Amino acid sequence: MKFVSHQLVSQLFHNKFIVVLGDSIQRSIYKDLVVLLQKDEYLHTAQLKRKGEMSFEQDCLVEGGCLSQMHNGTGYREVRQYQSPHHLVRFYFVTRIYSDYMKSIMEDFRHGLKPDLVIVNSCVWDISRYHSQWVDRYKDNLNMFFEELLGILPEESLVIWNLTMPLGECIKGGFLVPEISYKASHLRHDVIEANFYSGVLAEAFKVDVLDLHFHFRFSLQHRTKDGIHWNALAHRQISTLLSLHAADAWGVELPRRSLVDFSVARPPQDSESTGNQRDVRPQRITWSPRPRHRGLTDFEAHPPPCRDEHAADHRPYGHRGSLPIDYNGPYVMRTRRTRHHYMPYTHRRSNYHY
Repeated sequence: MKFVSHQLVSQLFHNKFIVVLGDSIQRSIYKDLVVLLQKDEYLHTAQLKRKGEMSFEQDCLVEGGCLSQMHNGTGYREVRQYQSPHHLVRFYFVTRIYSDYMKSIMEDFRHGLKPDLVIVNSCVWDISRYHSQWVDRYKDNLNMFFEELLGILPEESLVIWNLTMPLGECIKGGFLVPEISYKASHLRHDVIEANFYSGVLAEAFKVDVLDLHFHFRFSLQHRTKDGIHWNALAHRQISTLLSLHAADAWGVELPRRSLVDFSVARPPQDSESTGNQRDVRPQRITWSPRPRHRGLTDFEAHPPPCRDEHAADHRPYGHRGSLPIDYNGPYVMRTRRTRHHYMPYTHRRSNYHY
């Protein structure tokens, strides 16, 4: 395996506002990105399991989590944010792809800072916790979500829809309350069906699709015992896939040997120190062709609007002062190039007739 390094990710997402939307898998994706933006280390098992904590690797809990009641219901909320002078990453925990809560998140985008990259997935909660006949409702919600999101974001913003990763035959998790335990045996098949619908709709809306189900179909050894979540190696691979996908969309030419070999940087055990890891320094990334004239983002005082009155005192402070703007430098995002999607599970032969 070869993974992206801290230096590569830090340069690629320099002055970018990244938003991650979704469930606990998406939370771990957010956490791995936060770690990568600071150092060449992996997530610990305890960090992957924990939710709603006040702070994780210098980020801040903005709303929900331990600031309010911790539970496994569909009304659970958790908004996290990591902010540095040149990076801004925000996570919203959602249990349904389109709801009143999602509308309030859309209002954050409408009236606040527009994200450069949105990484989103919502599936397992949608198809298990709301209605037994989930297909039509899930399709309608996906349509409304994509239509509203793309109407708010500028054309330059990149939206990546992650297809849900493979579930195990025997699953257990926070979302799987006793009332829906009978669904556990066939939920992995429902996920494949839901991936088909969401992938086709995302493609129809010209949203980028990253098929994590396809990528990890032969990597089940990295899935945890609960049959739902994945270990640190899997999440570093997801970060690598997302980074390479974003680089391709933005026209970034990655240098040779820019990925870290698996044998060089192994994930530490929870009981081991990470201080002896080798510092891998890849070459500087370049942009080709020359980027268009575009100003950089100023991350001054842009926390998300807080819908929890008890969380007001815990908002992260903004970075005072503008960021240095270099219009000819390598950190200016060019207009996203048009690419054709290929979805392994939905590709149809041209000579096939219905």
